[in-house]
Amino acid sequence: MFRLHRKDLIEVWEDIVSIKELVIALIVNSFTTMGGYFLAPNDPPKPLLFGLIGAMIGFSLCTILIRPKRIFEEEERGE
Repeated sequence: MFRLHRKDLIEVWEDIVSIKELVIALIVNSFTTMGGYFLAPNDPPKPLLFGLIGAMIGFSLCTILIRPKRIFEEEERGE
């Protein structure tokens, strides 16, 4: 069982995340997704395409900026 040692960590969907980095990721992804959507030409499929490309760019930026916080502990099983 994983124990929360720091107060700035929360559990989201059975994973441990930092509140600060979660907010940063939300801001980065929102900015890139909406930026792509609003910069797109007004032809019907292009805003969706540009928004999806913006979301992928935001995701890529977040994987570079934010490192995982997982800690794996190896335990021996008694037989």
